[in-house]
Amino acid sequence: MSRRFVAAAAQLGPIQREDSRASVVARMLALVEQARRRDVRFLVFPELALTTFFPRWYFEREEELDAFYERAIPNADVAPLFEAAKAAGIGFHLGYAELSETGAGVVRHNTAILVSPDGEIALKYRKVHLPGHREHEPQFPFQHLEKRYFTRGDLGFPVADFLGGKAGILICNDRRWPEAFRCLGLQGVELVAIGYNTPQHYPRAPEHDRLQDFHNHLSLQAGAYQNGTYVIGAAKAGLEGGCELIGGSCVVAPTGELLAVAATRGDELVAAEIDLDRCAEIKANIFNFKLHRQPQEYGRLVEGTGQ
Repeated sequence: MSRRFVAAAAQLGPIQREDSRASVVARMLALVEQARRRDVRFLVFPELALTTFFPRWYFEREEELDAFYERAIPNADVAPLFEAAKAAGIGFHLGYAELSETGAGVVRHNTAILVSPDGEIALKYRKVHLPGHREHEPQFPFQHLEKRYFTRGDLGFPVADFLGGKAGILICNDRRWPEAFRCLGLQGVELVAIGYNTPQHYPRAPEHDRLQDFHNHLSLQAGAYQNGTYVIGAAKAGLEGGCELIGGSCVVAPTGELLAVAATRGDELVAAEIDLDRCAEIKANIFNFKLHRQPQEYGRLVEGTGQ
């Protein structure tokens, strides 16, 4: 199997609260068709790609909240996406809200999967670094209730054989934490898919609003370079539910270079040719973990959460 192929971020413009899953999947199918015409073999959709970013609202009734979650994937709503991608020979990443029934009750996760070109789920990841807050904060223009609506991921940071290489997943805020990238890098990851929904305005530190796009690419590029891996970041972008989301979907080389970047904040295919063999340029040299890491000196990293 060739380790050189075209990969792409499938950026989605805003999804409003009233938009149906069918309408969203139709937009995703249009991007799959564009990808097919451009010989894309791997496509990355954003975090929580099937619905609006619902943690920006405070819900008091469970039935209102439940409407945003998937109890199984694939399901009837997303079956056309699985079928179209399989017919085109395209593997893809999909982020969604997952609801599981357990003996202890309902558990909710912010989840993403890798689906191979033959339509099989190759990897599942549940978001570990949940940002935001738990309680209603009406003094802000929008909420960020991920800590209320999701349980911290319980699958660790897995890596799977995928498209001839080693692939992993991070979700949105995970990209800002070097420990998350390093957990993947230590397993030899060569391709990391990351979906995100990132507001342009940060209510707690509005002086950082102008830096949101910069910090996004900084995190993705640093993670790629420091671990010798390709990174594909896919945004949900534009004015959604009164909240402006950044775009900047991109393909990053293992050298940290941006190979392709979105030009809009709407539905857009952001594609570049990648060669997984190029990961060795970094892994065998400046970030040769076996040769240069000093894990005996890193104990403080796991001794606590810090100040």
